[in-house]
Amino acid sequence: MAEDQVDRFFEVLADPTRRQVVQLLGEGPRRAGQLAAATGASSPAMSRHLKLLLAAGLIADERVPDDARVRLFRLNPEPVVAVQAWLDQVQAHWRDQLSSFQRHVEQRAADQAAANDSTRGSSDD
Repeated sequence: MAEDQVDRFFEVLADPTRRQVVQLLGEGPRRAGQLAAATGASSPAMSRHLKLLLAAGLIADERVPDDARVRLFRLNPEPVVAVQAWLDQVQAHWRDQLSSFQRHVEQRAADQAAANDSTRGSSDD
């Protein structure tokens, strides 16, 4: 995932209402009115939130076959999967860094213990 896509993902999800919308859509598709009612947002505010989520690709919409005026919103899993892959890479990097640091600390401790043993051994003579 490109860095600007990751930035956009987090920028869009910085708003608690949009995070709540994503959580609700994770449970299943919903209409804008249902999302507005569930989040306590006004219809115009929900429309703005949905517009941003659509533009970021986090959600998709479709027309209901029986009534073309009704839009049903659903979660688009691809950006979430892509960000999870990015987070996995970051986590792997830090795990490697921490393992390297742990080996360094353990080697320093072993070197210090060996130096202390050799100092004690020479003073026992």
